[in-house]
Amino acid sequence: MKKSITIICIICAAAILLHSWKLNKHADLDHSKWSEYLGGPDRSHYSSLRQINAGNVSNLKKVWEYKSGDSGQVQCNPIIVDDVLYGVTASNQVFALDAANGMQKWKYVQPGEGTSNTNRGVTYWKDGDDKRILYGYNASLYALNAETGQLVKSFGDGGKVSLKAGLEANATNRYVVSNTPGTLFEDLIIMPLRVGEDGGAAIGYIQAFDVRTGKVAWVFKTIPDAGEPGAETWPADIKVKQEVGGANSWPGMSIDRERQIIYVPTGSAAFDFYGGNRSGKNLFANCLIALNARTGKYIWHYQMVHHDIWDRDLPAPPNLLKVKQKGKVIDAVAQVTKNGYVFIFDRVTGKPLFPIDEKPFPKSDMPGEKAWPTQPIPRLPAAFARQNVTENDISHIAENRQELIEIFRKARKGTFQPLSLSPTILLPGADGGAEWGGAAVDPEGILYVNANEMPWIFSLSENKRSNSENLSSGHLLYNNTCITCHGAELKGNPASGFPSLVNIKTRVSRKEISRLITSGRGMMPGFNQLSAIQKQSIIDFLFNEEKTEASSAIAGSKTAAAAAPYKFNGYDKFLDNNGYPAISPPWGTLTAIDMNTGKHLWKRTLGEFKELSAKGIPQTGTENYGGPTITAGGLLFIAATKDGMFRAFDKKTGNLLWETQLPAAGYATPSTYEVNGKQYVVVACGGAKLGTKKGDSYVAFSL
Repeated sequence: MKKSITIICIICAAAILLHSWKLNKHADLDHSKWSEYLGGPDRSHYSSLRQINAGNVSNLKKVWEYKSGDSGQVQCNPIIVDDVLYGVTASNQVFALDAANGMQKWKYVQPGEGTSNTNRGVTYWKDGDDKRILYGYNASLYALNAETGQLVKSFGDGGKVSLKAGLEANATNRYVVSNTPGTLFEDLIIMPLRVGEDGGAAIGYIQAFDVRTGKVAWVFKTIPDAGEPGAETWPADIKVKQEVGGANSWPGMSIDRERQIIYVPTGSAAFDFYGGNRSGKNLFANCLIALNARTGKYIWHYQMVHHDIWDRDLPAPPNLLKVKQKGKVIDAVAQVTKNGYVFIFDRVTGKPLFPIDEKPFPKSDMPGEKAWPTQPIPRLPAAFARQNVTENDISHIAENRQELIEIFRKARKGTFQPLSLSPTILLPGADGGAEWGGAAVDPEGILYVNANEMPWIFSLSENKRSNSENLSSGHLLYNNTCITCHGAELKGNPASGFPSLVNIKTRVSRKEISRLITSGRGMMPGFNQLSAIQKQSIIDFLFNEEKTEASSAIAGSKTAAAAAPYKFNGYDKFLDNNGYPAISPPWGTLTAIDMNTGKHLWKRTLGEFKELSAKGIPQTGTENYGGPTITAGGLLFIAATKDGMFRAFDKKTGNLLWETQLPAAGYATPSTYEVNGKQYVVVACGGAKLGTKKGDSYVAFSL
């Protein structure tokens, strides 16, 4: 680490320590409310409510269901303020409900062509009678009156501001959205950003906006300018060339408001899977960064993946917690990862609370690629997801097991194995390990995290544009922007979540496809750098309606796929011929970890395939998206699983205490709250992921 960063870190840490001493004892947060994303500024997913407890949870019943009429994937963790529940629908329509009965008070429907981008919730701010709901929609941050649902006209341009306001000029025509609620500090809201994942992506700077006016208050550059700390970890001309983007914080942040520190997890630099043009560690990508919440000034950081070429974004907000070591209570911050590890640090100094070793890993054999020779691995806690499998771990229930063994034998494998032209098995897979639902922590310092155990197969290929002179403009654009996921024959990979585009004209209108190309959906980013003519040219190709005189100039937009010498061949899950993971169960897990000692307390299989259970096969677990919620009543609530169940576990033992079938899978983190002395638990049920049916419900349960 260069001296400049070290000196800044020491000075800032000292100042914060002095401030902490002046504060004397920090007041505990009020965990009886659920007025912020994931329960509070610490993102602990914890509630001090205890009316529903381990002794009576078996009596839990559905008490209301809100059907928005807008079905599709919903990842929202709703907030509850003054007995009003605020959430979003599948297409980001914001609504307010009576939290006691689910009756709608208002709904704000965006005018215009809409969005397909998922949204995980909203942020509530007030000053006296001025009460606002802030949320991201496409490339803008909006402010609504929390009591009426109407735009706050004094905010920005008639109620909205551009999320690109503090970014580089080259972000103007590039994909930028926010699908996670912003974090408040006084009159500032610090916004997460999702950007593209190719070399033409915008750089995801951290921006704070004034809640009253919408003006940008400060910006932290996650890819530093020349001469700034961290710039030495990139090629000198990296920003001049404008070939690299990303390094954004998309999953959300946590904040210690008394110390005025915001904790920011970042993702990989783009292009995600080949970094020949970005040699070095690439700060501040793949980092947990502590910033001064008022000014955006750097305090400390820790990078959890050096020179990421595996898309190992930090997937969830960090958890703020208290742990006890050697008789001393330490305010800590813990970060779960896609790799299946938990890193924990002193919240003020950034010092790791358990040793972290820089371990050697393989070199890359890709021309121009310089994989970093070491990666950080914490000694404690042990990984909560498998890091490697052997041939014997290939699924014994697979009908085509021998075929899977042959694939396994030929593939590269192992932790931090660089991608190549040959297939590489990535485990944990592209979605973790931990995913965006994140972990929960309780006041005892116990962390609870659900994980996927799905292997994926990744590979690269040369980015040739052979015979391009014989291709139409739409075909060229398709090859540059769509072929990675949907394939040369448009067949996609439905098992991995990428639909077939064959005969798409019979299922989807031109207008809807144009909207999807612009806004994206789920794992698909938007391509709003494409002009209207270019988008229509792609649609012409998909509909087999291209004009023979189409100009190659239409396809002249230099996308990242064309700029890099190698391209990513797509997100392919390693599955058997029936669509189940190719490795032996468990395929989904739930783990409790004592962060005071770093020791695992218990681990349970999470989810089931009912058709396999009916055959006498023990519970296998399923892929799961959305996190757990912990209560003082001794309970852990979680939906998340592909089987569409909502479950309550004993948080001390991991024993299952209650479960019920939801109207659609609940790929979201539950919220719990109290109205008129009655405790409720609510979860969004949108389904529409992993091949499950669509839903449009929010369902609340109580005794």
